[in-house]
Parts: sequence; structure tokens; C-alpha cells
Amino acid sequence: MLLNPHQWVSSHADYLYSFAITRINDEDLAKDLVQETFLAALQKTGSFEGKSSERTWLTAILKNKIIDVYRKKSQGLKTIDNEEKENREDFFEEDGHWKAEHGPKEFGIEDKDHLVNKEFEHILQKCMQKLPVLWKAVFTMKHIDEEATDTICTELKVTASNFWVIIHRAKLNLRACLQKNWI
Repeated sequence: MLLNPHQWVSSHADYLYSFAITRINDEDLAKDLVQETFLAALQKTGSFEGKSSERTWLTAILKNKIIDVYRKKSQGLKTIDNEEKENREDFFEEDGHWKAEHGPKEFGIEDKDHLVNKEFEHILQKCMQKLPVLWKAVFTMKHIDEEATDTICTELKVTASNFWVIIHRAKLNLRACLQKNWI
């Protein structure tokens, strides 16, 4: 399979931008990352082996660029802010069960109404923006990109136990935000 760089913008730019914006949620940065992806791909055309489609190859390059952004933003943010610890409510009883007032509630996202789903996605994105950068990166890589835990730990330089603490806290914060703003 031959690469056709002259068609990349018309064939893949919208897809790559959509991919980036759902993970970064910054229009200018997403556009920059797509441009950087095209430039990197041009420099690496000799390494393209044709084992995947052009779009898959470009998406893999973009994914690595996004991981670099996550890594850059998360450096130095691995410790939990003490003020945030003090302000966060305790959701669990001593035995590990949910406190009745904080237990999960129905979200109503099982609805097939596309307008409802778009509204939910919009609120989810707003809630994700409130997460610390490292938490957002871990959550996005795990639940949107469906990356393996080992890959996430390696790419973001976190230990496995730290990963599970981060993912747990991110889910708690997202759930609380969604319950406040969606239900």
C-alpha cells in the first residue's frame, strides 16, 4: 500500500481532529496536534510498512502526540493536593460500602435519544475538565482509548498502585459531578 500525503488533509484531517478534541478538549491544541501528526508522518513515510491503513497509522502517530501532551501536563502533579483531600467528601462507610446519601444513582443514559446523549457527552467533558491533569489523562487512556493498564503506567510514569488510586478517585469525582449536573 502506497501513502498519499497529498490527500491526507482532505481524507483524514476531520477524523484526526475529532479524535484529538475528544481527548484534549482544546481546539487550538487539537489542531496543532493534527498538524504535528502530518509533519511527523511525512518524516516517517519510509517507516510505513503497509500493515495498517493510512488512517490507522496516522491515528497511532496522533495518539503518541496526545500521550506526550498528557505526560508533559502531568509532570509534577503526581501528589494529591492537601486542600483537595480536605474538601472531598468521604463516600464510603468504614466497611467499604457506599454511604446511603452518596450511593450511585441512575443516570438515565440508557436513553437512545441522540440529543440526550450529546447533552450527556457535553456534561461529561465539562466534568472531565475539572479533574487534575494526570487523573484526566489516566481516565481518558483507560476508558476512552481503552489502553492497557501497563501501557498507561509506562507512558505516564505512574506505579500500578498509584494508577488504581488515580482511576478510583477520578471515577468518584466524575460520578459526583455527573450526579450534580446531569441527574
